[in-house]
Amino acid sequence: MALDGITTAAIAAELRGKLLGGRIDKIHQPLADEIRFSVRAIGANYKVLASANSGHPRIHITENNRENPLKAPLFCMVLRKYIAGGKIVDICQPHFERILILKIESANEMGDLTIKHLILEIMGKHSNLILTDENLKILDAIKRISHDKSSVREVLPGKTYVFPPSQNKQNPMELEAKTFYKLLHIQEGKKVQDFLYQSYTGISPVMAAEICCRAGIDPSDACEQIHAQQEAALFQSFGAVMEDVRHGNFSPALYYRTQGGSILDFSVLEMKQFTGCPVKSFPSVSAVLEAFYTERDNAAHIRQKAHDTRRLVLNHVERCVKKKEIQRKTLQEIAGKEIWKLKGELITANIYAIPPNTNTFRTVNFYDENLPEIEIALDPTKTPAENAQKYFQKYNKAKRTLAAMEIQQKQNEEELTYLESVLQALDTAKDDADLSEIRTELAESGFIRRPAAKKGQSKPKKAKPMRFLSSDGYEILVGKSNLQNDELTLRTAEPTDIWMHTKNIPGSHVIIRTNGAEEVPVSTLEEAATLAAYFSKAKQSSLVPVDYTQRKNVKKPNGAKPGMVIYLTNKTIYITPEEEKVQTLSQS
Repeated sequence: MALDGITTAAIAAELRGKLLGGRIDKIHQPLADEIRFSVRAIGANYKVLASANSGHPRIHITENNRENPLKAPLFCMVLRKYIAGGKIVDICQPHFERILILKIESANEMGDLTIKHLILEIMGKHSNLILTDENLKILDAIKRISHDKSSVREVLPGKTYVFPPSQNKQNPMELEAKTFYKLLHIQEGKKVQDFLYQSYTGISPVMAAEICCRAGIDPSDACEQIHAQQEAALFQSFGAVMEDVRHGNFSPALYYRTQGGSILDFSVLEMKQFTGCPVKSFPSVSAVLEAFYTERDNAAHIRQKAHDTRRLVLNHVERCVKKKEIQRKTLQEIAGKEIWKLKGELITANIYAIPPNTNTFRTVNFYDENLPEIEIALDPTKTPAENAQKYFQKYNKAKRTLAAMEIQQKQNEEELTYLESVLQALDTAKDDADLSEIRTELAESGFIRRPAAKKGQSKPKKAKPMRFLSSDGYEILVGKSNLQNDELTLRTAEPTDIWMHTKNIPGSHVIIRTNGAEEVPVSTLEEAATLAAYFSKAKQSSLVPVDYTQRKNVKKPNGAKPGMVIYLTNKTIYITPEEEKVQTLSQS
């Protein structure tokens, strides 16, 4: 469900109940489009997240922390100047729009109490967080919008704040039967669902479909096709939804596609259209938004932070691929080196029979049992001995090139395999600690320069492997980077534990903690193999080969790159990775 006017109303109701009268304490800006601040309310302290992210704009109470930059950005400094220590005196949602305004009473430079407005506009890619004074004069915005970017509405310090352009929609909190039926009857050719969310403010397509579902109407039905009884049911259903909103009868919940599967949607009202889908209820709107957005927001944050590292690795991969192509062409060029040796030997054997200043020489190839004739090109400016020497030199150079090329090919293949494993690790990374470990690994391998330690900078948090529990109760550990794979395989695992890895495919090392058991159930082996295949480059493939053996059979060659091991006496299991199966394994 989109964060529409109904969800915004639910958030506003919760924030009013918890934050009114509270004072704003610490203000931080961990991301370019996100603000976090603390509120000291009566009997409790709350942390509030306000995000103008184009993909996940929202505001709610949060329990999660995020690392803050050493130097606060400009907008954060402006907020600290004007509203730090201020008291929240009102929270409102104008015209049922996706806009939330926090009115904050704080002292100005003269010590007089004034009202500031912290305005969050939840508008997709146009989302913004704006601070104004009591006269709606803009003090600053997290995203400054100049005339070059928008000729309709500038958002700059010193300008007067105006609301986003109206779309001439009706306020559903003022729902009237006369207006509703009048609008419905002029929607020729339009679907009922489209009529609802295009005619009324703050109604998302999902909620429009829910209103239709409660009325027993197919959302895709045309407006002119429904009869009077259905029209009345639709109005009654719409009115009931708005009554729930008006009285704060919210039921925050997450809906899942299947039991243990991926999230289908979230909602702050009970969704009849999702009847039969697994559902998880939450005690508050903030809690359900936290659960829904945490994974998505974290994934976007990790992608953003990993962008430069990924680009660097891809540049090295491209260089290896180009080098591989050059090596292939070189090998093709020297593939006929033996014929050069043969020609040199035949010239030497017939050195006295070759006339001077000739371009070619024809002789019998007595090295071939069929004794075929062979024509040999000669340089007329050179003697037969010099021509023979030229062919021998060409042969010896090709021989040296081949020897060097075999070494270079092996090194290039190892480097390419390693870099692909780093790309896989970047896909698997879950948090900042994982990314920090990958960058450390690249620095140790010589691909990037090791950053100088900054004074006062804390030691990066050590990343931990993923932990799962099989249906038979066996602990399964999954590495998220090459350094972590080495740690997991070479130091954490016991000799009798089961080690798994996709066959000749970059991916995570997987360890089944056997606790000394001689036999591991087949179901546990299959579940661990599913994890190995899922957290590998073959995630989207079917029948992925996964090798497994006891940990004592796994060795690391001297000088091998992180995550690179060899193993013996293994068995192979073929598995098709499925996300639902991975999610059914309880992760601790």
